[in-house]
Amino acid sequence: MMGSGEDWLRDGLDLEGSDAGLWVAGVDYVAGWQEARRAADRLNRALLGAGFELSEVRAAASTDMDGRGVVRLAGWPSAVMRLAEVLEAVDGQGGGAA
Repeated sequence: MMGSGEDWLRDGLDLEGSDAGLWVAGVDYVAGWQEARRAADRLNRALLGAGFELSEVRAAASTDMDGRGVVRLAGWPSAVMRLAEVLEAVDGQGGGAA
Protein backbone atom coordinates (compact mmCIF):
# COMPACT_ATOMS: atom_id res chain seq x y z
CA MET A 1 0.00 0.00 0.00
CA MET A 2 1.46 3.30 -1.01
CA GLY A 3 0.84 6.52 0.85
CA SER A 4 1.98 10.06 0.41
CA GLY A 5 5.03 9.72 2.61
CA GLU A 6 7.98 7.39 2.61
CA ASP A 7 6.89 5.92 5.95
CA TRP A 8 3.11 6.14 5.56
CA LEU A 9 2.37 4.11 8.68
CA ARG A 10 4.06 6.68 10.90
CA ASP A 11 3.52 10.01 9.20
CA GLY A 12 1.52 11.71 11.92
CA LEU A 13 -1.43 9.42 12.68
CA ASP A 14 -1.08 7.42 15.90
CA LEU A 15 -2.45 3.96 15.20
CA GLU A 16 -1.39 2.33 18.44
CA GLY A 17 -4.18 1.76 20.92
CA SER A 18 -3.87 1.68 24.68
CA ASP A 19 -3.50 -2.11 24.53
CA ALA A 20 -0.66 -2.02 21.97
CA GLY A 21 2.10 -4.41 22.89
CA LEU A 22 0.02 -6.68 25.14
CA TRP A 23 0.45 -10.29 24.08
CA VAL A 24 -1.00 -13.36 25.73
CA ALA A 25 1.08 -16.52 25.59
CA GLY A 26 -0.51 -19.28 23.51
CA VAL A 27 -2.81 -17.01 21.50
CA ASP A 28 -2.40 -17.18 17.71
CA TYR A 29 -2.41 -13.54 16.65
CA VAL A 30 -1.07 -14.15 13.15
CA ALA A 31 -4.25 -15.54 11.56
CA GLY A 32 -6.41 -12.72 12.92
CA TRP A 33 -3.87 -10.11 11.89
CA GLN A 34 -3.61 -11.55 8.37
CA GLU A 35 -7.39 -11.35 7.93
CA ALA A 36 -7.40 -7.78 9.28
CA ARG A 37 -4.48 -6.87 7.00
CA ARG A 38 -6.38 -8.01 3.90
CA ALA A 39 -9.41 -5.97 4.96
CA ALA A 40 -7.31 -2.90 5.84
CA ASP A 41 -5.47 -3.09 2.50
CA ARG A 42 -8.80 -3.25 0.64
CA LEU A 43 -10.15 -0.27 2.56
CA ASN A 44 -6.94 1.70 1.97
CA ARG A 45 -7.18 1.03 -1.77
CA ALA A 46 -10.79 2.26 -1.69
CA LEU A 47 -9.74 5.38 0.22
CA LEU A 48 -7.03 6.10 -2.34
CA GLY A 49 -9.53 5.54 -5.15
CA ALA A 50 -11.90 8.03 -3.53
CA GLY A 51 -9.18 10.70 -3.51
CA PHE A 52 -7.98 10.42 0.08
CA GLU A 53 -4.31 10.47 1.05
CA LEU A 54 -3.20 7.75 3.45
CA SER A 55 -1.33 10.43 5.37
CA GLU A 56 -4.72 11.92 6.35
CA VAL A 57 -6.89 8.82 6.89
CA ARG A 58 -6.13 5.12 6.71
CA ALA A 59 -6.97 1.67 7.99
CA ALA A 60 -4.48 -0.45 9.94
CA ALA A 61 -4.54 -4.12 10.86
CA SER A 62 -4.44 -5.17 14.47
CA THR A 63 -5.75 -7.91 16.77
CA ASP A 64 -7.63 -7.95 20.01
CA MET A 65 -6.49 -9.79 23.13
CA ASP A 66 -8.13 -13.01 21.88
CA GLY A 67 -6.31 -12.91 18.54
CA ARG A 68 -9.32 -11.80 16.49
CA GLY A 69 -8.51 -9.47 13.63
CA VAL A 70 -9.37 -5.81 14.11
CA VAL A 71 -9.20 -3.01 11.54
CA ARG A 72 -8.67 0.41 13.03
CA LEU A 73 -9.42 3.58 11.11
CA ALA A 74 -7.34 6.60 12.03
CA GLY A 75 -7.48 10.02 10.51
CA TRP A 76 -7.33 13.74 10.89
CA PRO A 77 -10.77 15.10 11.85
CA SER A 78 -11.17 17.02 8.59
CA ALA A 79 -10.47 13.89 6.52
CA VAL A 80 -12.82 11.77 8.63
CA MET A 81 -15.55 14.38 8.16
CA ARG A 82 -14.99 14.20 4.38
CA LEU A 83 -15.15 10.40 4.54
CA ALA A 84 -18.41 10.61 6.48
CA GLU A 85 -19.82 12.91 3.79
CA VAL A 86 -18.84 10.41 1.09
CA LEU A 87 -20.46 7.53 2.98
CA GLU A 88 -23.60 9.52 3.71
CA ALA A 89 -23.94 10.42 0.04
CA VAL A 90 -23.60 6.77 -0.98
CA ASP A 91 -26.17 5.79 1.64
CA GLY A 92 -28.59 8.40 0.31
CA GLN A 93 -29.29 9.65 3.81
CA GLY A 94 -27.45 12.94 3.33
CA GLY A 95 -27.10 13.50 7.06
CA GLY A 96 -28.10 11.02 9.68
CA ALA A 97 -28.07 11.29 13.43
CA ALA A 98 -25.15 12.98 15.11
